[in-house]
Amino acid sequence: METEDRRGWRQQLRDALRPETKPAPLSRRAVRADVVLAIVLTVVALIWLARYPDSGPVRIGQDAPFPPPTPPTPPGLPVREEEPSSVIWPLVVLSALPLAARRRYPLAAFAVVMTATLAMVDDASWISVLTCVIGAFSAVVHSRYRMWAMAAMVIAAVLAGLAFRDTEPILPGWSSPAVVLLIAGVLAGLVRTWRRQLAASRDRYARLQQTQEEATRRAVEEERARIAAELHDVVTHNVSVMVIQAGAARKVMDAAPGRSKEALLAVEAGGRAAMAELRHVMGLLAGPDIGRPDTPADGLEPQPGLGQLDALTERVRAAGTPVGVAVSLPPDPLPPGVDLAAYRVVQEALTNTIKHAPGAEASVVIGYADDCLEIEVTDTGGAHDSPPADGNGRGLIGLRERLAVYGGELTAGPTLTGGYRIKARVPWRIA
Repeated sequence: METEDRRGWRQQLRDALRPETKPAPLSRRAVRADVVLAIVLTVVALIWLARYPDSGPVRIGQDAPFPPPTPPTPPGLPVREEEPSSVIWPLVVLSALPLAARRRYPLAAFAVVMTATLAMVDDASWISVLTCVIGAFSAVVHSRYRMWAMAAMVIAAVLAGLAFRDTEPILPGWSSPAVVLLIAGVLAGLVRTWRRQLAASRDRYARLQQTQEEATRRAVEEERARIAAELHDVVTHNVSVMVIQAGAARKVMDAAPGRSKEALLAVEAGGRAAMAELRHVMGLLAGPDIGRPDTPADGLEPQPGLGQLDALTERVRAAGTPVGVAVSLPPDPLPPGVDLAAYRVVQEALTNTIKHAPGAEASVVIGYADDCLEIEVTDTGGAHDSPPADGNGRGLIGLRERLAVYGGELTAGPTLTGGYRIKARVPWRIA
């Protein structure tokens, strides 16, 4: 257990020392702002050193509490101010100008600024303290090496405290360079944490938005599939009947005009039924058009159910397929969804008989056992010399999906006598 804890601690340490992901490239505006800031601070520091060469901290001796007095200048001689050393000027430049790269190379810029400031302790000014604070803040906020930046800030604070321990502070004692650097580091850490939390919140929001878009896309795809299945159920049956009747009318048009007329009337009835159901489906998708005064808000008819089974079988018989029907329904009314699903099962099965088994006889048996509605549609098989009809099985797939919504199941396959059977079982009591 201790070994696992030690490994976990080492892994956390390695993760903390590992550099973070490379940030996005800086914009030109940010680069120009850093360069302008560095140039301004450098110019101000040079001007301050030229005008006030003695403004740095005063180093106090160990033996005397005050420095010895300066001897008076003889009368008649001009007062000469002490010229700063020629080495100080490059150090002043190095204490401010590297801030131009404070966001591209934060640790390196802070190291150069802090080293130059510590090298000119006796000539440091408030501008030097300001550049160190900016460098420390930038190192902690922008560096990819967070732990190394914090360690460098603490080391710089300790070195600043040692370097300025024997000097009179420019600022009050509580705001010595060491304390100021520590405060800047803490504030920079808080800013860095806030920025990371903000970035994490943005990432979570982006992922949530992407998830919602994917869910919406899936819902649209499922809705399109449902619409396609519904249109398939609505159109295929009536169009199949129309095709059969039109073919029969063409064959007997010259020999038996009366039968041809009856077939054409059946084609017309099938077309009207198909158009009515198409209007119904499209009306359900679009909703009532309240804005049009000539369209009533409640003009949609209810979905078909087993109550329209007689009309369905009459159209099939008119197409030349004998159909026997035996129906035994539960005493309680069926739920609308189950009623529609049962109707679609019978409709799809009879449509398949018309398309794939011309000349066959069909039988429809509907009953119930316990809490399940049982539907069985069989046919005797078509003529062997009849051409096979094209099909992709989409109707049966749609039926299985429709029944699965209510916990039902569908089986389909050939019979031993050469026909075809479709059996469906669906619970009709919905809790």
